[in-house]
Amino acid sequence: MHKPLRLAFATATAAALTGGLLTFTATAAPAEYADDFNGDGYRDLVTAAPYATVDGKPGAGAVVVTYGSASGISASRRTTITQNTSGIPGVAEQEDKFGSSLASGDLNNDGYADLVVGAEQEDVDGDADGGTAIIVWGSASGLSGGKGVPDPAVSAHDEYGKSLAIDDFDGDGDADLAVGSTGKDIWIHQGGFTKTNGAASRYELATDLYPAGGLYGAENLDNGDVNGDGYADLVISGQQDGTYEDGTFVYLGSASGLTYQTFLKSDAWELASAGDVNGDGYDDIVTAGPPDSAHEGDGGSVSLWLGSASGVRTQAHQTITQDSPGVPGAEEPTDWFGNALALGDVNGDGYADLAVGAYFEDLGSLNLAGMVTVLRGSATGLASTGAQSFTQDTAGVPGTAEATDRFGASVRLSDLNGDGRADLAVGADGENEGAGAVWSLRGSASGVTTSNALSFGPGSSGLSGAGAARLGQVTLR
Repeated sequence: MHKPLRLAFATATAAALTGGLLTFTATAAPAEYADDFNGDGYRDLVTAAPYATVDGKPGAGAVVVTYGSASGISASRRTTITQNTSGIPGVAEQEDKFGSSLASGDLNNDGYADLVVGAEQEDVDGDADGGTAIIVWGSASGLSGGKGVPDPAVSAHDEYGKSLAIDDFDGDGDADLAVGSTGKDIWIHQGGFTKTNGAASRYELATDLYPAGGLYGAENLDNGDVNGDGYADLVISGQQDGTYEDGTFVYLGSASGLTYQTFLKSDAWELASAGDVNGDGYDDIVTAGPPDSAHEGDGGSVSLWLGSASGVRTQAHQTITQDSPGVPGAEEPTDWFGNALALGDVNGDGYADLAVGAYFEDLGSLNLAGMVTVLRGSATGLASTGAQSFTQDTAGVPGTAEATDRFGASVRLSDLNGDGRADLAVGADGENEGAGAVWSLRGSASGVTTSNALSFGPGSSGLSGAGAARLGQVTLR
């Protein structure tokens, strides 16, 4: 859930710790929003086409940024970025998958949010699929220019940049970058970034937690404040080494950095999202379990774990499937309800709502057409009333549902027009035989509305029409 950066209103940042004395240097105010790349006060939408063909190289990958405004987004106000874009490190190569992961925040405290893009299958100095992460700098004119994030431990893992998160984990006023991979290590690149030198410093997060079992592969990273102490916490989806249990690791932020709190045995090795669902001032964690995770025959589930002053509670508060009261549709073994998650306040009532993708949902005879469900947040958690569902056959949603569209491959809830209500973005990476497309539906006092809905595909995004770009497979959450 993209909220204002915790350091948004800081007027000074720590510059040095010398002789036991903390000194401060005044800086420009950081960006108010972690996803406002041109500093105009509106959040922006980022979606990736990781299989896009670039200069004849299939699977090189591309990222499309559409800028928010009082009227929302438009495909005409956008920046399309590849590794062949001027100022971006590297070069577009076959199967790099540039855009396989995304994160944003103001890394250099200049008032403009920056974008970090993972290319998990980039070959680096002869290391096949070594992976890379690239910072693209924000500015008054939008995103331009970049800086690579060096891999500190090339031999320890593959697919460096597979997962990303940005927030201020040590409370020093500077945004930090967490980078995951297929290995047991997560690297924290500490704030104080510059365009010339990158991070001020870096350290390896201690994930070897025997006898409990450490992390094996960081499939997804997210950030929030689950104990309400003002320090950002890190949420890691992956597998527990030794036990091979799938779940979610929670690390609490502090002045000395991140420390392990707990492992949620959630079956959710791929995905978790943080946001305040019940409005109590503590961010909660929503995890997504694969089919058969809630009970045999279910088509996927989502579970809510509540935050508290001592951290996230280790027993799930709720587990919801498509057969739960008030949830539209009916569970089927292959729906994959929960393949994508996003948290945001759709109706402005102060509770984070949950968007859930079910990209394998069949609509009649249309296999894998896909569906998105929005569940309301409330003082008691995810409500059993007021849920909404959307497909391409929903009145007002552009297009028509077709087999293998995979509507709901990615979802995002973020206020793109500044009205105080989160808008729903949906990716369908199978649309038009794999070209992909993105939809934007507006939030309102009554929930998500299809009034003024829009969609766009690769053709209006500056992408090559060759091959299957899979636009919308990944969206900045």
